[in-house]
Amino acid sequence: MDKFETLTGIAAPMPLVNIDTDMIIPKQFLKTIKRSGLGVHAFDEMRYDDQGNEIADFVLNKPQYRETEILVAGDNFGCGSSREHAPWALKDFGIRAIISTSFADIFYNNCFKNGLLPIVLPQEAVDVLMKDAEKGQNARMTVDLEAQTVTSSDGEVFPFEIDSFKKHCLLNGLDDIGLTMEKAAAIDTFETGAAQARPWV
Repeated sequence: MDKFETLTGIAAPMPLVNIDTDMIIPKQFLKTIKRSGLGVHAFDEMRYDDQGNEIADFVLNKPQYRETEILVAGDNFGCGSSREHAPWALKDFGIRAIISTSFADIFYNNCFKNGLLPIVLPQEAVDVLMKDAEKGQNARMTVDLEAQTVTSSDGEVFPFEIDSFKKHCLLNGLDDIGLTMEKAAAIDTFETGAAQARPWV
C-alpha cells in the first residue's frame, strides 16, 4: 500500500448528502476481486447516461476536475452496504482523500485499509473547503497527515483528528498484510519454538 504523507491536489466539490456505496460503485461491477480497473466505473450512474456517454455537468467529468485527488463531500459519505469495492474504485480513479462532516463506519475503516484518508471536519470548515473546491483546478488544497491539517488554496488551515494507529498505518503504507509482516521476526521465532516443543504437530 502506498504511503500517505502530504498531498497537494485538485479538490472536487460533491455536496450531496448520503452518497452511498452503490452510488460510488454500482453492484454490477462487484464481480471482480482486483483492486484495479474500477476507477472508470466510480460514480458510474452519475457519470454516464444509458448509452455510456459522459454526463457533461457531473463534477468529475468537467475538464477542471478530471485530475481530482481530494473530494469535499456532503454528510454521511459512504453509507449503505459494506462493499470494499467503494474505496477501491475511488483510489483507482485517483482520489486519495475525502473530506466530510461524517462517514459510515465500515466505509471509514475500509478507507484506511486501502490507502485513502477520510477526514472529518465540522460543517463550518467543510463549507469553506467546498467553496474553495468550486474554484476548479487552480485551487489546490494540501492535506498534511503528519501535521493533521487541511490547507485551502487561500492558506486557511483546518486541523483534524485521527486515530493514532490509523495514522501510523497510512504514514507507513501498512495494510493488514503489512501489519502482519512487521511481526515477521516474532512469528518466525514463535513457529521455531513451537516446532521444537511440539514436533508431532
